[in-house]
Amino acid sequence: MDLFGGTLDVITEEMTVSDDEDRVEDRPTAFMDKYIENTTMHAAGAQATVQVSSFQRFSVDTNESLHFEPFIPEGEENELTPGSDDVFLTANQDESKELMEGRTAQSESDSPDAYCTDCQTPTHAFKKPTGPHKNHRVILMKKAAQEIKNDISKTRSKLEEKITQMENFVSNLEEIFITVEENFGRQEQNLEQHYNDVLQTLAHRYDERASAQENEKKIKLESLYNQLIGCGKMMDDSKELIEQAQALYRNENKYAFLQRVMPIMQRIEGLAKEEVDLKIATSLEFDVPAADLSDVKQMMDTINAVPAPSAPVMNPQIPNSATCTSLRVCWSLFSDDTVEYYELYSRPIFEDITVESDLEASKVKVKETHYTVADLLSNAQYEFWVTATNTTGISPASEKAVYMTVPSPPVIKPRECTSCPEAALIRWDSGNTNPVDSYTLELIEMGAESSTSTATESIVAIPTCECLIQLQPGKCYLIYVRAVNIGGPSERSQSFTVSTTGTLFHLMEDTAHPCLSVSEDGFTMFYTDEELPLSEMVFGDNTFARCVAVLGDLIPVRARHYWEVEVDPHTEYRIGVAYEDTQRNAYLGGNNSSWCMRHVLTPSRHKYEFLHNGWSPDIRITSHPLRIGMALDYDKGTLSFFNADLGQHLFTFQCQFLHYVHPCFALDNPGALALKNGITAPHYVTLV
Repeated sequence: MDLFGGTLDVITEEMTVSDDEDRVEDRPTAFMDKYIENTTMHAAGAQATVQVSSFQRFSVDTNESLHFEPFIPEGEENELTPGSDDVFLTANQDESKELMEGRTAQSESDSPDAYCTDCQTPTHAFKKPTGPHKNHRVILMKKAAQEIKNDISKTRSKLEEKITQMENFVSNLEEIFITVEENFGRQEQNLEQHYNDVLQTLAHRYDERASAQENEKKIKLESLYNQLIGCGKMMDDSKELIEQAQALYRNENKYAFLQRVMPIMQRIEGLAKEEVDLKIATSLEFDVPAADLSDVKQMMDTINAVPAPSAPVMNPQIPNSATCTSLRVCWSLFSDDTVEYYELYSRPIFEDITVESDLEASKVKVKETHYTVADLLSNAQYEFWVTATNTTGISPASEKAVYMTVPSPPVIKPRECTSCPEAALIRWDSGNTNPVDSYTLELIEMGAESSTSTATESIVAIPTCECLIQLQPGKCYLIYVRAVNIGGPSERSQSFTVSTTGTLFHLMEDTAHPCLSVSEDGFTMFYTDEELPLSEMVFGDNTFARCVAVLGDLIPVRARHYWEVEVDPHTEYRIGVAYEDTQRNAYLGGNNSSWCMRHVLTPSRHKYEFLHNGWSPDIRITSHPLRIGMALDYDKGTLSFFNADLGQHLFTFQCQFLHYVHPCFALDNPGALALKNGITAPHYVTLV
C-alpha cells in the first residue's frame, strides 16, 4: 500500500510518553527549521515533489489509538518540501504562522510554549508538525491562557447569573416558608379560638342548667318542708287534745267534768271534721327541658366557613411611582384572608376644606393589590382608601393614605439668572402649589456646532429655587431644571442657554427709584423729563429714595468681572459698584459702601469724579467717553474704569471688598444708560 508515494510499513512501536502530555521523544531540531522554510516556500507558490515513507504507529498509554506520522529517510531531510497535499499544514495558516513566530522552546528540556486545545494539554510548538498534535489546534501558551480566561469569565458570568437566580428562588422559598408557617399559626389560633368559644358556650349552658335545677330542688324541698311542718303541728294539736280528754275523763268531780267537757268535745268534733291532706305537696320528678344546641352547631359550622376579610393596609407611596397625571397605588392584606375583589376609593385634597368635603370619592373595582390611577392633576395630593370583599362580606375600610403626582416643570427666570466665565447662578419659579421636596439641575455642554452636545451632568437635591454652579470659561451650556417629590421628577423645564464668555447680569427693578424705568430686557434705564408728583412715588424698603439709582444683579462669585455702559455726554450720571446694603437715602459715592465714577456738566467743561465716601482725586479727562468699561477684580481688590472706545485707562479704586458688591447706576438729570454685558474682557484690562 502506497501513501504519499512511499511504502506503508505496519510496525508496532511503544512510544515514550510523559506523564503530563502525549508527545514523542526527541525529534531533530533541524527538521523543524526545514519545516518553517518549506512552509514559507509553500506560501510563495513554490512547487516540489518528494517521496516520503510513512509507518503506522500505535501510541501506548494514551487515548490516541492510531496515528499516521511521517517517516523521514536519512539523507532526505534537505530535499523535504511540503506539497499541496502536505499533512503538516494546518487549516488556519495565520495561527500556524503565529505559532511558529512566537515559539520559545527549542528542545524537550525547555518548558512547554504551546497548548493543544483538542487534548487540553501543554506541548512544544516545534513538535506541532510531527508530534501527536499535528492534526489538532495548537496555539501559543499566552493565547491559550487568554482564551481559557475568557471561557472561565463567560462561565463565571453564567454561574453568577444562575447563583443570582437561585438566591432569588431561595429567597422566594423562604418567604413562602415563612408565609406558610404564619398562615398555619393563624389557622391554629383561629381553630383554637373557635373551639374555646364552643367550650365556653357549652360551659355557660351547663351553668344555666345546673342553676335552674338547683332552684327547682330548693322549691321542692321548701314545699316538702312546709308540708312536714303542717303535719307535725296537726299531730301536736291532736296529741294535746287527747291528753286533755284523758285527764278530764279521770276526773271524779261530775260537776267539773260536765263544766269542761263541752269545749273539749267541740274541739274534738272540729278536729275530726278536718280533712287531712296526705298527698305530697310537690312532684318528685325534675323537669328535663330539651337541649337547644343550635348556636353551638352554628359555631361548629363556622370553623370551616370563609371569614370576612380584615381591613386592608394602605402602603406608603413608593418613590418614583407616579407621573404628572397618574399614580401607582399599592396596599396589603393578611395572607390568610380570601378576597374576591377590592374597591379603591380616591379623592383630591385641597387647601379649602369646604371644597374637599363637597367632593364625592371616586371608586374602582380591582382584582390585584395595586392599581394605576390615571387622569389626575399634576403636583396634586390625593387620599386613597380601600375595602376587600368576599362571599361572606365586606371588610372595614383601610386607613387613608396620601399620594402625590409628580410636580409641574419649573419655570426658569431669565431676568434673574446671572453668569460669569467661571460660574452661573440659575433662578427659577417652582410653578407648583404643593410643596416640592427638591430640584435637579441638568446642564449640557454644547459642542462647536449648536446641534451637538455632550453628556448631561446633574446636580441633585437642590433645596431652594436657585443654584450656583461652577462652569468652564468660554463654553456654552444648556440648562434644564426638574422638580422632584415623592412621586418622582417632573418633566424638564424650558431650556436656558448660559454662555461663559463674560459676565452677564440684569438691572434689579425692585431697587430702582420710582422716577426710573427699566427696559423689558433689563439692560437699559430711563429717567424721563416728566416730573412725578411725590404723592405718586411708591418707595419700598429696597428702593433708592434720594439718588435716582438702580443696582445690577451681579453673580456672587469672587472672580474677575467686566461690563460696559453706553452713556450720553449730555447726561449726568454715576456708575460703579456698591454693597447690597448701601444706604438708599444717600448719593452713590457719598458713603463708604459705594465706589463710582460721576459725570457732571458745568458751564465750562465736562467734569469727571471718582467718588468714594464723598472724596475724589483731581483727575481731568479730555476725551469724553461714550462707552465706559468697568473691570472688577475681587482677588486684586480693584475696580477699574476704561474708555472702551479708545482702550484708555481712566482710574482704578484700590479696596479689599469685604462683601459681594453690585453694579450701581444713577442719573442726576433726565437721560438713559444702556448696559452692555456678557462680553469678553478686552486684553488691555489685564494690563492694569
